[in-house]
Amino acid sequence: MALLLRLALAFLVAIDLLVFTAFAATPTDGEELVTFIFGDSLTEVGNNNYLQYSLAKSNYPWYGIDYEGGQATGRFTNGRTIGDIISEKLGIQSPPPYLSLSPNDDRLLKGVNYASGGAGILNDTGIYFIQRLTFDDQINAFGNTTLAIKSKIGEAAANKLLNKAVYFVGIGSNDYVNNYLQPFMVAGQQYSHDEFVELLIATLGNQLTTLHQLGARRVIFHGLGPLGCIPSQRVKSKQGTCLTQVNKWVQQFNSKVQNLVLSLNQHLEGAQFGFADTYQDVQELITSPQAYGFKVSNTSCCNVDTSIGGLCLPNSKVCKNRKDYVFWDAFHPSDAANAVLANKLFTSLFPNAPKNETPTPKTTTPSARNAPKNETPPPETTPSGTNATPPPERTPSARKTLRHS
Repeated sequence: MALLLRLALAFLVAIDLLVFTAFAATPTDGEELVTFIFGDSLTEVGNNNYLQYSLAKSNYPWYGIDYEGGQATGRFTNGRTIGDIISEKLGIQSPPPYLSLSPNDDRLLKGVNYASGGAGILNDTGIYFIQRLTFDDQINAFGNTTLAIKSKIGEAAANKLLNKAVYFVGIGSNDYVNNYLQPFMVAGQQYSHDEFVELLIATLGNQLTTLHQLGARRVIFHGLGPLGCIPSQRVKSKQGTCLTQVNKWVQQFNSKVQNLVLSLNQHLEGAQFGFADTYQDVQELITSPQAYGFKVSNTSCCNVDTSIGGLCLPNSKVCKNRKDYVFWDAFHPSDAANAVLANKLFTSLFPNAPKNETPTPKTTTPSARNAPKNETPPPETTPSGTNATPPPERTPSARKTLRHS
């Protein structure tokens, strides 16, 4: 285990065309890797359960049906997030949600998850969810965490812990699906996409710089996947195909984030930031599901109504064989898909990790408040079809076509 943890803090990040320098410092035997997670519903583990008026919650069936204990925890999937699985492979506990911790909680020293469903880079993203922790909110919360850690172990030890920790940031999807692509949001009317993506990058640059000022040195930014192919976007096409223009916008965003990361590494002292390009991995799952053991990738396991949010409600019908589906609901991958993606990401980030040292899964995230147990098997629904080779993508001629087709 000590070998695995040493490797984890000395990894070479080599993803696609970007190669990042190895971390110089490695922990001594007995030290445990500390991780801090920022993001949206793809990595949330229950923060929104503690936001009384938030409409972005998943603390009810059928969420969590395949999670430990079969109970909803606030994760937006039927089981584990990618962050959970990476933590399992590192032999560490999946960091608990920030809002479940008090300032004197010793678990702050082992890592925290700040991710919040509906969050975005921009503060007005997901505003119609009423409450969520925007990326700025999450960074402010991390600032509070750093103060709490310093009060516990002293400034010198705290700075060492914060500098050695690994920070996973996965944010930006909602800035598209719950902002720019929504016809009732101002951004889509006010900005061309070139202008919008520049706004995102400028804002993100300031946010990552603030993280650095608070002590973050090893930051991995997860790029966006092909958002034009998720179920919530496919329904905008009359043929149910991917929206090519959305995917092109996502790739433009990813490219600019890569350049931002390189720039930050050059200008921020001690910064060892990396970009994890998972776009192609997700694309392969969608276009060739059978190659990974899936049968359906063009619709979700849970039969959702995208007109009312696309989430899997307690009265929704869910598929019998959940491992056959890439998507759990209209937005989020299934546990099985997360496992495939996490394995690929782990191999890229930690290429020298011995395969025979994968630890037993450990999680400490508290169950969602008042989350009902999934004691009754879910009703079944017949899959709408398989799609080993999906139809070709459709290119909308204009934004209005994108939204209303």
